[in-house]
Amino acid sequence: MSEESIPLGGNVLTKPFLFFAGLFGFAVIVIGIRYIFGIGAVSNLNDGYPWGIWIAYDVVVGTAIGCGGYAMALLVYVMNKGEYHPLVRPALLAGVFGYTLAGASIMVDIGRYWNGWKLFTPWYANINSTMLEVAFCVATYTMVLWIEFTPAFLEGIIKHKDKLPKFVQGWKVEGIHKTLKKWLFVFISIGILLPTMHQSSLGTLMYIAGTKLHPLWQTAFLPLLFLISAITMGYAMVVFESIYSSIGFKRELEMPFLSKLSGIIPWLIGAYLLVRVADLLWRGAFGMAFQFNQYALAFWIENALYIYSFIILMQSSNRSRPKQLFLAAAAMVLAGAIYRFNTYLVGFNPGDNWNYFPSFGETMITLGIISFEIMAYLYIVKTFPVLPKAEHA
Repeated sequence: MSEESIPLGGNVLTKPFLFFAGLFGFAVIVIGIRYIFGIGAVSNLNDGYPWGIWIAYDVVVGTAIGCGGYAMALLVYVMNKGEYHPLVRPALLAGVFGYTLAGASIMVDIGRYWNGWKLFTPWYANINSTMLEVAFCVATYTMVLWIEFTPAFLEGIIKHKDKLPKFVQGWKVEGIHKTLKKWLFVFISIGILLPTMHQSSLGTLMYIAGTKLHPLWQTAFLPLLFLISAITMGYAMVVFESIYSSIGFKRELEMPFLSKLSGIIPWLIGAYLLVRVADLLWRGAFGMAFQFNQYALAFWIENALYIYSFIILMQSSNRSRPKQLFLAAAAMVLAGAIYRFNTYLVGFNPGDNWNYFPSFGETMITLGIISFEIMAYLYIVKTFPVLPKAEHA
């Protein structure tokens, strides 16, 4: 049994849970319409914009937000900072949701969904495709995340074994838990490798867009920028989720951990901004940031959030103040999200004859996926040992 995490307990069917259940139920109806009448019935996708908010948020942003587990694995298992181990399991849970729902949303986005099974058949694969590498790594990493998180489920089953059906009581759960813990290092190693590959490749996907992507975002450094920003978003999401859940569930704040952890974020932001600005100056594209158009506005909104988070977190006193820390972490997550939206949607221009804005149906499906994630989070943290004990906070 984990000595660092406990289930919160309490009623699952709260008012927030039921509210999000309603949003998810509506999204299921829209998804049903999409599958019956086609993708055009609920979306504004077209030949110029073959992907929209479903890919930009559900996959590109969602997986970056889910990089908390990857970022914490780098810190705990590579940098040997075992003191942060109590934060690993909540970060893993965020990763499980981010990647699982990203994979699920792909099946909504595929036009000919009845051919979806071909994604898993090697003889249909284009081995020279960046998208193949992203799809393979995301699918494999999702499986790895579930395996890494399995000990939490097993510990929950062990604790409540007497209340479970008799056929479950006959399972040798303790032995499975012991064996899995023994070999978990193998999956942790794979779980560190895969996000390094596919998060950078998400940047490569837009690099091959060529002149269709605005010069403020089009650069050969896209793979590096996507990787750095994903790791930074992972750490920021760990801080954001910890403070938000502590307030929401009336738990003690985990400030000793978070104050030290947040000290890593400004260094990563600094590295990101250094590469970003140096690249723009080197390519002679920085002047475009001062034009009066939507591209320049999106660029400054994105980077203003980066700079705000950098300034706040560079001051050690702010890292000890929950409000400042929370706002800086939220700004960092939002900055990374906007950077990805700008790269995949705002800065992408396939030609004058094409335009795109998310439809009501697309928006509702995305909100439904987010709602399901929140519902699952509430259920799991109340039922299984995920969040740290009070003495670790």
